Amino acid sequence: MDEEGTYETHMADEKDQARPNQLNIEISEEVADGIYSNLAIITHSNSEFVLDFVRVMPGVPKAKVKARVLLTPQHAKRLMRALADNVQKFEAAHGPIRETDMPEIPMNFGGPPAQA
Repeated sequence: MDEEGTYETHMADEKDQARPNQLNIEISEEVADGIYSNLAIITHSNSEFVLDFVRVMPGVPKAKVKARVLLTPQHAKRLMRALADNVQKFEAAHGPIRETDMPEIPMNFGGPPAQA
């Protein structure tokens, strides 16, 4: 991504001598900030996958979905493969990612329960 928040993607094979097709993808500053999520809920129907990204706070028994992404089954499979490829590359560079047991929901990070 460049300083203007634009991704440039070339969709042609490197061996292709013709000018590659170019896709410029823009990202707003707000979207570029990202959404932190420590829980993903995945559901599906016969025509789509729904990924809900949630932020669970310690000691708080209620959480809101912060982002929802809808995918076709074909795109969900491509995403799964791309994520697996990126995890493999990350682990090759930084070592294995330690997996921990799935925490209970709501997550308790060891501190006192939240109070208002």
